[in-house]
Amino acid sequence: MEKYNIVMIMADQMTPYMMSCYGNKEVICPNIERLAQSSICYENAYTSNPLCTPARASLMTGKYTSALHCYDNASAFSCEEPTFAHYLSNAGYDTVLCGKMHFVGADQLHGFSRRLTTDIYPSGFSWLPNYVDEENHILQSDAWGNAIHYNARTAGPRKWNEGLQYDEETHMKAREYLYTHGSSAQNPFFLCVSYHHPHDPFNPPQKYWDLYEGKDITTPDIDNTTKEGDTTLDKWLNTGFHRTDIFPVKGRENLYAVRRAYSALVTYIDDKVGELISDLKETGLYEKTIIIFTSDHGDMLGERGMVQKRCFYEWSSRIPLLIHYPDSRSEGVRTPVSIVDLAPTLADLGGAARMEEVDGISLVSKTLAEDRPVFCESHGEAILWPCYMVRKGVYKYTYIHEKETQLFCLDTDPEERINLSGTAEYSEIEEELKGLILNRFNPQEVLDYLDKSIRKKKIVKEAMEKTETAWDYVPAVDESERFSR
Repeated sequence: MEKYNIVMIMADQMTPYMMSCYGNKEVICPNIERLAQSSICYENAYTSNPLCTPARASLMTGKYTSALHCYDNASAFSCEEPTFAHYLSNAGYDTVLCGKMHFVGADQLHGFSRRLTTDIYPSGFSWLPNYVDEENHILQSDAWGNAIHYNARTAGPRKWNEGLQYDEETHMKAREYLYTHGSSAQNPFFLCVSYHHPHDPFNPPQKYWDLYEGKDITTPDIDNTTKEGDTTLDKWLNTGFHRTDIFPVKGRENLYAVRRAYSALVTYIDDKVGELISDLKETGLYEKTIIIFTSDHGDMLGERGMVQKRCFYEWSSRIPLLIHYPDSRSEGVRTPVSIVDLAPTLADLGGAARMEEVDGISLVSKTLAEDRPVFCESHGEAILWPCYMVRKGVYKYTYIHEKETQLFCLDTDPEERINLSGTAEYSEIEEELKGLILNRFNPQEVLDYLDKSIRKKKIVKEAMEKTETAWDYVPAVDESERFSR
């Protein structure tokens, strides 16, 4: 049986709410929209953790982050965990990673045969959280400077910056692979092309910023945003760095600039997607290749007065997920799915052995159970406290250990404004969803692990700084074999 090549394109921190194929026609992304029209589009896909490193570890392994002890951007990803890349490699695939994957730890391949670029973020413990209030598990707030990117002063066009340089290099290396290797390879290949944008800072090239000159861009009504109904998780995030004071002062001006710059970066990524698809067609690979487009998590972008991620609201926890087959089958799937489903799906698509002991399920030729629950966790950055979410059917339940709960019916309340938790009418549903969380996860185990791991990592971090050692991936490039020699 012929095996298809697989190209997985990832954008970082891309919420589906800012994509035309998910209904936002203000954002210009025609290439992704065309891809969606000939793809299976998962309309309710969720991350396992609204943070980069944990979410990507889940994507690789098909496991929730508690099973991996991967809770923050300084969490080591164990080399003992089999990934879809191991399974595809064993099935004869050339497995190549190009761009960001934010692996922390000594293993910077996790089953890939090679990486074409280094990573944009550190691979060690340099982003280790620091307690500022151990009793309340609040972290040092000045360590999280992301909120400075969410205002009219910093969001806007730039000629060049580190993020753009990284994405241009990632894109060039991916194209080079398709032309010089993929088109002549004897074995099938899996190529992951993972971009940094539209992750903040929001500094698109001028031409993308100009596309939105004078355009109407919907912004949330922050004047009516209330803190009532927020969970302890939300309050800790907002106190630390998510809400701060960036929106109440000149709120509309700041929000418009942020949304305009973010939209421009979505269009920037859309151009990259379009060019990769053109390359696949030009090299004769398009009809032999499965294309997947996704992200690791979303961004609140001012919804509920919040920015960044790490919370469970839809703008933060939802992700885009498109799977394009060579026969261009088209379908919209409303049943909730998870980023943990991608690993077993990829193994299945490559004809590899079935992945064992995973939390996800293969989305290939499977009828999804309408009542299948999907989970999300957020414990380890900005706060250190067990926090969970479960989506089952139309209901979404948030459980903050020993503190608040939320229950939303997303069919009738898509903006998550009406908390049904604690009402007699929904008590059975609430108890069922709470039971799903507590039967699967152990909040006390999370607390015990976080407390011990941070103290141990501090020792390793200090030693690595003194010995000037690092785990960062350095691609080996033999220049003697390139160009005309």
